[in-house]
Amino acid sequence: MMGIIMTWLVTTVSFLIISRLPIGVEIDSFGKAAVSAAVFGILNAILRPILAFFSFPLIILTFGLFVFVVNAIVFSLAAWLVSGFRLRSGFWSALFGSIALSVANSIIFNLLGA
Repeated sequence: MMGIIMTWLVTTVSFLIISRLPIGVEIDSFGKAAVSAAVFGILNAILRPILAFFSFPLIILTFGLFVFVVNAIVFSLAAWLVSGFRLRSGFWSALFGSIALSVANSIIFNLLGA
């Protein structure tokens, strides 16, 4: 249970960090970032495996690069579901935002030693 809460908090902080970068991701407040992190985590757990399964031929054809598109789809769906979480440039903001979220999460988890 503590692992889930720690991941949620790290993702919340990562959302706040990437909302400050000039990549087109806007989040209004800490509360909206926390809700966005929870929604993103749920979508990532449920929807991402389904999308990856159905897009498996494209993932193989592009040597795994289509996984970035799958991540951007989940990211943009989370932005669509949560008010106060916006993408300025549509798909490109979702693509760069999902990459930045992964990098920020990795850095914070490495700093925490988790």
